Amino acid sequence: MRKIAVVYSGNSAHYRTFNEPKYRKFIAELIYLPDLLEASLENYDVLIVPSQLNERLLLGAKEKILAFAEQGGVVAAFGPQPWEWLPNQKWEERETNFWWWKEKGASSGLVLAAPQHDLFNYITLEDATWHQHGVFWPVNGAEKLITTEDGGAVLYVDKISTEGTWIVTTLDPDYHFGSYFMPATERFLDGFLPWLAQGKIS
Repeated sequence: MRKIAVVYSGNSAHYRTFNEPKYRKFIAELIYLPDLLEASLENYDVLIVPSQLNERLLLGAKEKILAFAEQGGVVAAFGPQPWEWLPNQKWEERETNFWWWKEKGASSGLVLAAPQHDLFNYITLEDATWHQHGVFWPVNGAEKLITTEDGGAVLYVDKISTEGTWIVTTLDPDYHFGSYFMPATERFLDGFLPWLAQGKIS
């Protein structure tokens, strides 16, 4: 099983999510964000970078996270990321429709772009469906797993930009589960964390 570390902000949503027993069993360490620069990552295979982090501290740790990936590590990034710390980042902000599901003939606008990918042995498209904050336009050669109908990436895997693997999603299950709303986010984490620990990421 891969050893997973989580960058931890200490906010209430992160506290609840990453200390939930069924998720905590997959996590070897919570690394407090202000301590990240001094922390050793050499014993970990995966680093989760959640949503809702402090911008200044996250950007200050950019080179540390990139170095982890260059050494073959897996970085999983949650949530909209308007700050440029991801490799080859091309983020497009879009208006968020929190109530799309109430509209007549409602459609989330999400598409499984790679239904054969191993991740979808652990989650379904419905488990990754709540609302969207924007999309990424990843580097050529990255694999889009979930997209909008116009091809913007909501979840993608980038094995091109560094020696390691980047699993990047606009989704923010850590925030919503930890804030006690959006049932789909619990289903997402129920599958995503076991996949990170045990699944076929490549």
